[in-house]
Amino acid sequence: MGAAYFYHLTQKPLQATLPVLLEKARGAGWRVAVRGRDPDRLAWLDEALWLGGDASFLPHGCAGGPHDALQPILLTTSATAANTPVCVMSIDGAEVAPEEVQALERVCILFDGTDPEAVQQARGQWKTLTAAGCAAQYWSEESGRWEKKAESAA
Repeated sequence: MGAAYFYHLTQKPLQATLPVLLEKARGAGWRVAVRGRDPDRLAWLDEALWLGGDASFLPHGCAGGPHDALQPILLTTSATAANTPVCVMSIDGAEVAPEEVQALERVCILFDGTDPEAVQQARGQWKTLTAAGCAAQYWSEESGRWEKKAESAA
C-alpha cells in the first residue's frame, strides 16, 4: 500500500521541482506517469524536461506515441498510463483516486502555493484521500528547503 505525498511549491516552479522528484523515483527503479489536465501544458513540460538545464537526462515521452509502454516516464492526461507506472505525479490539479494511492508505491501531488485555487484543490484532495484511509504526507519548501509539515497514517 502506497502513500500520497503533497508538495506545496512556493520557492521553485514546477519545471525545477519535478525533475528532482523524477530523478528520485527513477533512482528507486520506478516507472512514472506524470498526470496533468491540459495537453498543451504537458507539451510545454515535455520541452522543459528535454532542455533539462543542470539536471541529468530524464528519458520520457508524451502519451500517444508508438512506444508509450516502454517509457520510464510518461506524460499523460489519462488516468491509465501505458507504461504501467508504480508512481504517479499529479500536476495542475489532475485527479488521483484513493484506489490508485493504495495500489501504487507512491503518488506525488505537486501544487502551486502561489495560486489560491490550486491550494484549495490540494486541500480537497488531502481530505478525500485521508478520509478514504490513504497514508499522506504534506511537504512545504516555505523555509527554503523541503520539510515535512503533516502526516496522516493509513
